[in-house]
Amino acid sequence: MSTKKVPLRQCIGCGEMKGKKEMIRILKTETEGVVLDATGRKNGRGAYVCPNMECFQKAVKSKGLERAFKMPIPKEVYESLEKEMEQIGK
Repeated sequence: MSTKKVPLRQCIGCGEMKGKKEMIRILKTETEGVVLDATGRKNGRGAYVCPNMECFQKAVKSKGLERAFKMPIPKEVYESLEKEMEQIGK
């Protein structure tokens, strides 16, 4: 019997490879802009971050989202993402 392969994704903050289900997907869409995707099923370009604030802060500092989406990210977007991350962390 074969075991099912777990899809791995790299955190844009710490660079660690983890299972897709363990991470939070940040999504860039044409209509909504940059948002958190809690379901992991929305259409658009995605980047993954660990579900803790340290990794998110590292991603902001190292401009991980800007590299992943190949575009500049406004400060307001980072602030709204941070508020959403705090809600998930509780």
